[in-house]
Amino acid sequence: MTSVHYTMEDQQQGERLDKALSTLQTEWSRTQIGNWITEGIVKVNGEAVKAKYKVKAGDLVEITVPEAEPLDVVAENLALDIVYEDADVLVVNKPKGMVVHPAPGHMTGTLVNGLMYHCQDLSGINGILRPGIVHRIDKDTSGLLMVAKNDIAHESLVNQLVNKTVTRKYTALVHGHIAHDKGTIDAPIGRDQKDRQKQAVVDNGKHAVTHFQVVERFGDYTLVECRLETGRTHQIRVHMNYIGYPLAGDPKYGPKKTIDFAGQVLHAGILGFDHPTTGEYLQFEAPLPADYEQLLQELRNRD
Repeated sequence: MTSVHYTMEDQQQGERLDKALSTLQTEWSRTQIGNWITEGIVKVNGEAVKAKYKVKAGDLVEITVPEAEPLDVVAENLALDIVYEDADVLVVNKPKGMVVHPAPGHMTGTLVNGLMYHCQDLSGINGILRPGIVHRIDKDTSGLLMVAKNDIAHESLVNQLVNKTVTRKYTALVHGHIAHDKGTIDAPIGRDQKDRQKQAVVDNGKHAVTHFQVVERFGDYTLVECRLETGRTHQIRVHMNYIGYPLAGDPKYGPKKTIDFAGQVLHAGILGFDHPTTGEYLQFEAPLPADYEQLLQELRNRD
């Protein structure tokens, strides 16, 4: 075990202990820190306290960090919608509700679990928890992902993402009537300072660009196609909310009262890239899921 010490400063004065520590050490989630506090391995001035303890300037906090347990990812026979596959790459159409890769506390039922059963030759660059994963989409976003089956393919696909040559287009339903037909959002994205579980447009964030084009209007909703130039966490959700048109079904970034869709109404429908070996440009398209199409039809009928 490793002991970590912090002396609380004036800027932490009055903050809850779990929040203060999660801000100081971003590698640990607030939930994880809260569990450690409950287990008594976090001490303030030598004493165990509760997560809601209000920090005072000068408090000495000691955390006895437990050793990380090795995590074994189990291959599972999951139904996967494989759109394309060869010796180097695989393109899969991920359903809404499926997590891309395992994480502590969520080790089964993920796309990676299914991929490991489907093929044994995934790239190892991202380690045991994320084999073959080059990029990801949120749990409640459906659509296309490219997967690398060897390290050479992985490096090629990552370089294409860095060089912004990968085509990634999403169909999103947003709140509000967008009067103009298209636009570009160029605004840096980073961790939300008020809520570590969210991203936000922040001055010191990472460069992020989203291009959008209106596809259809439904009174107080608009269907748009968003093309990613960069790929920041929750980029489309953050950017559309930033310009006043949050995604429907997304109370995390938009209004609490929204469409009941069990997640944001967002689908990664078009994915294109240069094949790592042949150099040929490949592009794939996945149609909108049935529940998405049904929702749009209901909006059309309402109008």
